Amino acid sequence: MKEKPYVKVAMYALNIIFAIIIIVPVVYCFNVSMMDLKEIYGGKFWPSHLTIENYTRAFQLAPFFTFIKNSLIVSGVITFAQVVTGALAAYAFAMMEFKGKKVLFYIMLATMMIPSQAIIIANYLTIADWGIRNTYAALILPNAAAAFAVFNMRQAFLTLPKEIHEAAEIDGCTNFKFLYTIGVPLIKPSLGALIIYVFLQSWNYYLWPLLVTDSVNMRTVQIGLGMLQGAEATDFRPVMAGAMVILIPSILVFIIGQKQMISGLTAGAVKG
Repeated sequence: MKEKPYVKVAMYALNIIFAIIIIVPVVYCFNVSMMDLKEIYGGKFWPSHLTIENYTRAFQLAPFFTFIKNSLIVSGVITFAQVVTGALAAYAFAMMEFKGKKVLFYIMLATMMIPSQAIIIANYLTIADWGIRNTYAALILPNAAAAFAVFNMRQAFLTLPKEIHEAAEIDGCTNFKFLYTIGVPLIKPSLGALIIYVFLQSWNYYLWPLLVTDSVNMRTVQIGLGMLQGAEATDFRPVMAGAMVILIPSILVFIIGQKQMISGLTAGAVKG
């Protein structure tokens, strides 16, 4: 059935509206980060001249290089851990047969319904009891595995023809060898989408790092931005500068992986 022209026009119009809603605040944030104080109170949207003074002040008020390093380490390790644990569990649920598989899978899915706030106190008490507050382990361990990663990768593995797995078994291929030589390469789009999602989610963590760290040297970028808000209550230009610095890694990750992400999100949507 041929799509009607007005439907296509309406879809493009909605996309443009949503794009403007998303992009304008980012552009305004950048503009404010490059303005002087007079221009802000003058109600200008575009700066008449660009200045990096606000970025310099942001780095003077808070050790942003340390915050960025911590966030990169935490986000990178969490992403790697969730991909590894998710791939192993997803492969078992999708490709292997064992007693109680469905029950275990449903129990795992049920954990996705539990709000993180409901278990955050228990996690904090565990971390405190182990004596690992103010460490990377405290920031990483509670998020090293996730039911969403297992579910996402299981769905991707289920799209693979059973004949591929059966042929590999006949040739003497072990489960681990099939996983990293055949399975994972065939689900690259879904894997790429998962990596981007987990990295950005980890990058934006605020409450958990705030609870388990009180040392400035272990704080992450989101807490660092909060420190700027407290230090510059009346002048929010350094806060905007800090926000732009925090946005850079997220934008780079998305630009690098957008092809894989789009392919992963649309994988399985159309089947021939």
